[in-house]
Amino acid sequence: MTELLALTPEELQALLPDQPAYRAGQVFRWLHKGITAFDQMSDLPAALRQRLGETGLLTVPEAARVQTARDGTVKILWRLSDGQRVESVLMRHHHGESLCLSTQAGCRQGCLFCASTVGGLVRNLTAAEMLAQVQSMPRETGRTPDHLVLMGIGEPLDNFNEVVRFLTLVSHPQGLGLSLRRVSLSTCGLIDGIRRLAALDLPLTLSVSLHAPDDETRSRLMPVNRSGDVERLLAVCRDYFRATGRRVSYEYLLLDEINDTPDKARALGRLLRGAPAHVNLILYNQTGRDPGLRPSKPEAVRAFRDIVSAYGPVVTLRRSLGGEIDAACGQLRGGN
Repeated sequence: MTELLALTPEELQALLPDQPAYRAGQVFRWLHKGITAFDQMSDLPAALRQRLGETGLLTVPEAARVQTARDGTVKILWRLSDGQRVESVLMRHHHGESLCLSTQAGCRQGCLFCASTVGGLVRNLTAAEMLAQVQSMPRETGRTPDHLVLMGIGEPLDNFNEVVRFLTLVSHPQGLGLSLRRVSLSTCGLIDGIRRLAALDLPLTLSVSLHAPDDETRSRLMPVNRSGDVERLLAVCRDYFRATGRRVSYEYLLLDEINDTPDKARALGRLLRGAPAHVNLILYNQTGRDPGLRPSKPEAVRAFRDIVSAYGPVVTLRRSLGGEIDAACGQLRGGN
């Protein structure tokens, strides 16, 4: 059976060749209102609703657990149709409600600081399963996301086609109509995926998890670096900017005496000098994956920020939210 939420109006029309052309638009709009039953499509003929129910699927994940932190962060554990579980996190910022959503069940990348990779990759999520995380949030929390971050469980560029379909659907003017300028896609640095994304020239924000200015340190933290290197990654990011005009944001997780020393800061500054770059510093959240990792001391964070910014990049420190419910960066693990 077909996941109807994953279809464009044109694809729905092809699925309903005997129906008037406007029916596909009606079905699409109903699907993108987050309905949970075909009977809710009140302006469609009963026979068509029955037919849709017999041949198509509504993608409605079950909220298996909802947790709310004192800072207002909400984490939901979703149970999908096949029993797999993923998490998404709704965070309240001064600019609005930001939803961090998952693109895979598990992850194959093996980053040392991230709990989501424990157990490896189980499967990719469909575009419909990603969109359903967005649609279901208002129903479960009473809050509507107006910014999206593809930074939950999984590597978005490892699920390239479904992620691009999701972006097409979530920004569709007949659906949620969310501007892609309000979407950030975070990658551990899949070079071929960044090239493919650049070719699409989408107005989203690309966030690249860098976490070290040299190959030895980055390869220790991120196995993906062994199939590329820092210089190649930065070169493809520069190409991305030239192709899209969109500044790349570099994520940098600060780890005590591993990548937070003054010499690492100077090396990072030299790498990004003259580039249209934003460095987003992140405080480490304990995951239990590697007990040898510790968060940087406050004075080291300040010194690192000041050194890098002296080379020209814009440097910010990400506000840490949801740590008390294991909803902060690196802590999502599919309910384990």
